[in-house]
Amino acid sequence: MKQRPRPAKPHADIEIVRLVWLAIFISIFSFLSYNRQGAVLLYGDAVAHINIARRIFDSRTPGLLQLGTVWLPLPHLLILPFIVSRQMWQSGTGGSIPSMAAFVLGVLGIFRLVRTALSVSGEGKSTTTLSAWAAAILYAANPNLIYMQATAMGESLYLALFIWSIVYFAEFTQGRDNALIKCGLCLAAAAWTRYDGWFLAVVLVVATLAARYYPHQRREESESNAAGRSPMLLTKFILIAAAAPALWLAYNALVYRNPLEFANGPYSAKAIERKTATVNPAKTNLVAAGSYFLKAAELNVSQSNWQGRFWLALALLGSAVTLYTRRGLVTLLLWVPLAFYALSIAYGSVPIFVPTWWPFARYNVRYGLQLLPAFAVFVPLGISFLVQRVTDLNRIRAAARPFATTVTVLAILMFTASSYAAIWRVDPICYQEADLNMKGRVALDRQLGEWIKSLPPDSTLLMYLGEHVGALERAGIPLKRTINEGNHRVWKQPSDPEGLWERALANPADYADYAIGFQGDPVWDAARNRKLTALVEIHTTGQSSAVIFQGRAAAGPRNSPQ
Repeated sequence: MKQRPRPAKPHADIEIVRLVWLAIFISIFSFLSYNRQGAVLLYGDAVAHINIARRIFDSRTPGLLQLGTVWLPLPHLLILPFIVSRQMWQSGTGGSIPSMAAFVLGVLGIFRLVRTALSVSGEGKSTTTLSAWAAAILYAANPNLIYMQATAMGESLYLALFIWSIVYFAEFTQGRDNALIKCGLCLAAAAWTRYDGWFLAVVLVVATLAARYYPHQRREESESNAAGRSPMLLTKFILIAAAAPALWLAYNALVYRNPLEFANGPYSAKAIERKTATVNPAKTNLVAAGSYFLKAAELNVSQSNWQGRFWLALALLGSAVTLYTRRGLVTLLLWVPLAFYALSIAYGSVPIFVPTWWPFARYNVRYGLQLLPAFAVFVPLGISFLVQRVTDLNRIRAAARPFATTVTVLAILMFTASSYAAIWRVDPICYQEADLNMKGRVALDRQLGEWIKSLPPDSTLLMYLGEHVGALERAGIPLKRTINEGNHRVWKQPSDPEGLWERALANPADYADYAIGFQGDPVWDAARNRKLTALVEIHTTGQSSAVIFQGRAAAGPRNSPQ
């Protein structure tokens, strides 16, 4: 019997498949390029994320308590299965995989969001598809996101969860019942990824209640729409959205005896600001804080000041058009990060430095990527509006109208290409931030790693891992060979005198063959107080001196690095 040919895929499915393959190609190609340059592990935070996941099983005291308290747990749990392999841990590849997968999902989410938002707004099918493709390309082609998704940093993952939360909320407003629960699940995941997600959850809960009690347009509610606004469904959504923050507060209360340990504990941003006396040019000034964040956002999509302002102006124009026409109003939620970061910079010990404003440095500029979804959606709308106004002029209306769509597409592509090409010529600013700020630390980690490899392979090391765990990672030294600050009972507050870490600091030579200290850290102080012999001292520009002290071992390094 002759087999019937399979039916052709719907047009929408073909578009999605093409988009996914394009995103996968960009992701893998860029990762291979940055990995070859040794840029995957430039960010100190990327190294820290990988090693927090690693020490859950590679530690003298393994377990989930190694997750710590300041950083939320989901990124580390996603990284965990990929860094069981020593090679993937050492190279940083394992930490990149969740970010790369999230990049693909984020690109797909932008496409679906625009298509969903415009599908009920009177737009033609071809116009909707073009708008969705334009937004997806602006998002996927951004050089800074392309670099960040090749690392273990959390930007790519959070952006994907942020976008999909808005996607499902948009579908809920169109009467799809199950979309609200999916939105809640995305919010819970986002809230376990970054604290931005906590703010987003509050905003979407308020927006959901507003959609429930104050629908933006009158319509006869069908049975499904009524169910979509049922109290039971809303209750489930709120409980799911609130679950992640509540569990994290409970975890901190049970383990650290302080539900806000992540916010005011010794490793919190507030404590680090006090310890390092970090300057915050926008502290307590909400307008200045918002300005610094917007400038960081501009620098993530453009190289020059005028071009960055043009991006912002077009995005604001597209948002104004959306608000005026009331088409795709839900996409305005993409501006939520502006409110969150303005508040965080002004009142939450989260400074941003940009090279064009005082103090003329690069610090936390990557936070500006949080507005990339807004730029990706609204800049094409702003360009489209301008083209339409030009074609409506009496003199050129008849001749230009048939080519309006073509002109719009070309304008979007040319604008995007010129902006992103300028960024590639000088390297993305997120890459610059990592390269400039971490160059000294990476150099020190490499030198120290070579010296550690020369020590006996069965020796025990006493070392504070907070700043330079990358030395062990690059050298491929298992973390369980170390006694570190994670080897104690964290629920013993304010300290654990019987903990392995505390006992080793009190008598380093009784517990470790070698003590590796950095000037001013606990191991350095303990070794100096106990008058341990310094075997190797490493000096790197801009970094604290590193010293390998003799512990209980009888011999020093065997094969000293050249």
